[in-house]
Amino acid sequence: MTTTLTRTLKLPSLVLFGLAYLTPIIVLGIFGIIAETTGGAAPAAYLVALVAMLFTAHSYGRMAVAHPVAGSAYTYVRRSIDPRVGFLVGWAVLLDYLFLPMVIWLIGGSYLTAQFPGIPIGVWVVGFIVITTLLNILGIKVADKANYVLMAFQLLVLVFFVALAIGNVVSANGAGGLASGQPFFNDTASFTTISAGAAIAAYSFLGFDAVTTLTEETINPRRTVPRAIMLVALIGGGIFVAVSYVTQLVHPGGVFDDSASAASAIALQIGG
Repeated sequence: MTTTLTRTLKLPSLVLFGLAYLTPIIVLGIFGIIAETTGGAAPAAYLVALVAMLFTAHSYGRMAVAHPVAGSAYTYVRRSIDPRVGFLVGWAVLLDYLFLPMVIWLIGGSYLTAQFPGIPIGVWVVGFIVITTLLNILGIKVADKANYVLMAFQLLVLVFFVALAIGNVVSANGAGGLASGQPFFNDTASFTTISAGAAIAAYSFLGFDAVTTLTEETINPRRTVPRAIMLVALIGGGIFVAVSYVTQLVHPGGVFDDSASAASAIALQIGG
């Protein structure tokens, strides 16, 4: 008897799943590093990375149509090139899915430790691991609902940040200060620095291809999965460009006391 997965997911669920993997709030976590690398042109770096990722997303979508089964890159390479190469790609993808949650746990633990210094970071990390494990054990339906909650929280934080940043720019330079080409290209930025920043910005897109792993749990996957993966790349990239643009308006250039915590310093500046 062949075991099959229940097809319950539709386009909105897939898009939210992909965006949850992207973790849009990561744009604030690495903003300082990208701004420093590009010479104050962080949104330009994200724009270049977005274009590259759209080509990648289109390729994944075409492969999802040709091979509508779970496995993502592992399955695509195994079936189209060679099973042995597919085996290697599968392990490489597994590392992607292993390291991404680890980075998120560490970032979350660092922020919570800063807020509650009496609690060691290890406690927060273990807590995140337990919650993540439980969500996976309980199944895709529960994880789907949890994604709605987590995405709502992240988007709420980003909306507040952008609103405060816009208010800060308007109060300092008037409404006209919101329209500027400086965040995309300026005297300290160049094609080389923007390209280098784009290589780092591509990290923010890590995991958007995870949508294809849900092919066998998706209704009408040949139509839904390609659309979902393109939407994830577009929406995620749009968020990254918009947030980095207003942040760069608040703090022009790429010089910071500490680039790793630049967004935190800017948040204090615009939040009072």
